[in-house]
Amino acid sequence: MLAVADMQGTISFYGDVLGFRATMTSAEYSIIERDGQTIHLMKAADEHVMECVRGHTDIYIEVSDIHSLWNHVKTFKDQYKIRDLFDQEYGMTEFHIGDQNECLVFVGEPTRK
Repeated sequence: MLAVADMQGTISFYGDVLGFRATMTSAEYSIIERDGQTIHLMKAADEHVMECVRGHTDIYIEVSDIHSLWNHVKTFKDQYKIRDLFDQEYGMTEFHIGDQNECLVFVGEPTRK
């Protein structure tokens, strides 16, 4: 579960940038989905919770066809902190992006041989 400051803004980010769709939404709790993977979002109780989240929360999303997704995501470089697509030594091709809650999102796919 990911604590968020702005529910609608978070849903929009994950939808517009990373291709998730909302399967359940409310002001306090929402679920987003992409390719059978879900992220549950919970409205942070207060600013102290967000202080604990910002810069201290990472999530990893494994996708298929990362190159197509990357071609879309890189168009948002002027709006978000993004680390370009690269190969990791542990066999994953990844890019990283920070969401508006300052959560670092790792997006990866097994590197093609």
